[in-house]
Amino acid sequence: MREFLKFYVNGRWVDPEMPSKLDVINPATEKPCGSISLGNARDVDKAVAAAKAASDSFAASSRKDRLGLLLAILDGLSARADEIATAIMEEMGAPFQLAQAAHVPAGAQHFRTALEVLENFEFEERQGTTLVIKEPIGPCALITPWNWPLNQVAVKVAPALAAGCTMVLKPSEIAPFDSMILAEIIDAAGVPAGVFNLVNGEGPTVGSAMASHPDVSMVSFTGSTRAGVDVAERAAPSVKRVAQELGGKSANIILDDADLEKAVGRGTSSCFNNSGQSCNAPTRMLVPRHLLKNAVEIAVARAETTIEGDPRDENTTIGPVVSEAQWRKVQELIEQGISEGATLAAGGPGRPDGLEKGYYVRPTIFSDVTNEMTIAREEIFGPVLSMIPYEDEDDAIRIANDTLYGLSSYISSENLDRARRVAARLRTGMVHINNAPLNPRAPFGGYKQSGNGREWGAFGIEEYLEVKSIYGFEKR
Repeated sequence: MREFLKFYVNGRWVDPEMPSKLDVINPATEKPCGSISLGNARDVDKAVAAAKAASDSFAASSRKDRLGLLLAILDGLSARADEIATAIMEEMGAPFQLAQAAHVPAGAQHFRTALEVLENFEFEERQGTTLVIKEPIGPCALITPWNWPLNQVAVKVAPALAAGCTMVLKPSEIAPFDSMILAEIIDAAGVPAGVFNLVNGEGPTVGSAMASHPDVSMVSFTGSTRAGVDVAERAAPSVKRVAQELGGKSANIILDDADLEKAVGRGTSSCFNNSGQSCNAPTRMLVPRHLLKNAVEIAVARAETTIEGDPRDENTTIGPVVSEAQWRKVQELIEQGISEGATLAAGGPGRPDGLEKGYYVRPTIFSDVTNEMTIAREEIFGPVLSMIPYEDEDDAIRIANDTLYGLSSYISSENLDRARRVAARLRTGMVHINNAPLNPRAPFGGYKQSGNGREWGAFGIEEYLEVKSIYGFEKR
C-alpha cells in the first residue's frame, strides 16, 4: 500500500491545510492500493505563492542550469523506471509490460526532447533594428488526466522547466502515484524551491482554484472537452493563457488500395491499446462498403486474440478501464450502440468470461455504424471500435471531418501520393499515414473541440513563453 499524504510545496513535503484522505483504487482488484490527501483552495494559495516567489529568479536562470536539471530528472526516471511502471499498473490498470515499454518511456522522452531542444533554442532574434525576446510567461497551473499519467505530466513539466517557468501541478487524483514519485525525483534533482509544486485534489476544488487564481499566468490542461470548457471559463476573468489538449474521435480511413489485412489488424489493435483510453485512439474505422464484410472478419479475429486480464500477467494484452464510473459509462455506450441499430460483431456488454472482479470491458466491435450514431459521435474511452462503411474517397473525407473533434486521423494506402492528398483535406491536428508513429519533436494537439494549444518539442516550450518586441534596440 502506497501512502502519499503530503503535498510538495516550496521545496518541502507539507501537510494539507485540512486532512482529507482518499483511497486510490486498483481497477484490476477494485480494492485500495494506497491513499493520498485531497487539497483545497488554501493549499493552492500556498503553492501558487511559492511559485510566484520563485518565478523571477528561475526565469533568470541560465540555459546551462536548466539543462542540468532536466538531465538529473532523466537520470532519476531511469533509476526508478520499474517502480514507476508498477505504480502506473496499480493506479490505472495498465499491463506492467505496457507501463514498462510505453508509459514510462513516453514520460522520459518528453524530458529528453525538452533537453535536446533547449540546447539550441533561440530565445532572441533580430528583426531589423528590433530585438524580439521570448521570455517565461510566469507561474503556470498544470492539470493532468489519468489515462497516460506520467506522459501527460512530463509533457507539461519538462517544457515549463526548459522555458524557465515555475509551476503548480495537480495530477489526476485517480492515478496520482507516478506523479508523487516524479516529485521525489525532481526534489532529488535539486530543482530550486518554489519552481515545482504539487497539490493533489479534485477538479472542482483544486483544479478550479488553480484555473481562476489571479497569480497564475497560464493554465495547461489535458482532459475532457467538458472539463476544458470549465477551465477556460474560470481562467477568462483574469485573461490568462489557456492551452488545452482535449477529447478526440479519430477516424481511421482504410482506402480501397490498402493492404486490408495489415491496415484493419493494426487499426483494431491501436484502438484497443491502453484499454481504449487514449484521446488519439483510432476509434472510427472507415472502410469501403464493398470491403466491409472482409474488414469486419479481420477486426473480429484481432479482437478474439486480445487477452484481457491481470495486468501483472505477461500474456495480458489489455487491462481494465480505470474506474467503476468509467466502466459504467462504457457499458452504457455499448448498450446504446446496440439499441441504435449497429451490428455487434464482437464483444458486447458485461465483463469478459472468467473475470468477475475488476473493471474489465470486452473488446467490442460494431459494424454497419452510421456517423450519426452515438457511438460514432461520443468519445467512449474504452476498447470499442465503430466500423463505418463509405462509398468513395470524398465520402470518407466527409465522414471523417463530420465530428466536433479534430485531434488525430489515420490513413492506410499503398499510394503515398494519394494518402498525402487525403491528409491535406482532413481537419485534424495530426494525421498518421500507414501507421506512422508519433514524432516527439512534432506538435501534438488538435482542431475544433480537441483543444487550442500544441505540446511536444519546441512547440511545447513556446506555449510557456511570452514574446516581447524591443523597438530601436539597434541604431538605424
